[in-house]
Amino acid sequence: MMERGDTVYEILRAVRPMVLNSARVVEAEVRDLGWTVGSRAVMEVLLDGAPMTVPQVASRLSLARQNVQRHVDELIKLGHVESKPNPAHRRSVLIQPTEKGSRAFRGLHDRERAQLALLAPQCSEQDLRTTIRVLGDLNHDIKARAAASAAGTRT
Repeated sequence: MMERGDTVYEILRAVRPMVLNSARVVEAEVRDLGWTVGSRAVMEVLLDGAPMTVPQVASRLSLARQNVQRHVDELIKLGHVESKPNPAHRRSVLIQPTEKGSRAFRGLHDRERAQLALLAPQCSEQDLRTTIRVLGDLNHDIKARAAASAAGTRT
């Protein structure tokens, strides 16, 4: 009988190569837009809601601010995002997608969803929804452990 720790380990072991391989697929899909996997992630976050500062985007993606700033700078050069004054903070501008960037992301995302719909046909909708919940719970706990580790404490 498998111990719970072994089961969680097997889940994480399965997820790691899936993440790497999905990044490879995304990288190939976004190349024509001049994007990377990281800049695609930035676009997705920015299209989720109101304009954000670079630190806010970085926090949502659990990435260093400097990495996100590089992606934002590249997206600005491509005309896919723009900065605007931030009424709440004079030096930290707000970043928002342009219409060109929004159209590019929507087209990409529509193609992605069509391709993703073909994956794992043996899994039911309920299987997939359970997977979302389980991976979300695992991510929450692992993120807390990572934060505690960075702070020098143990969980």
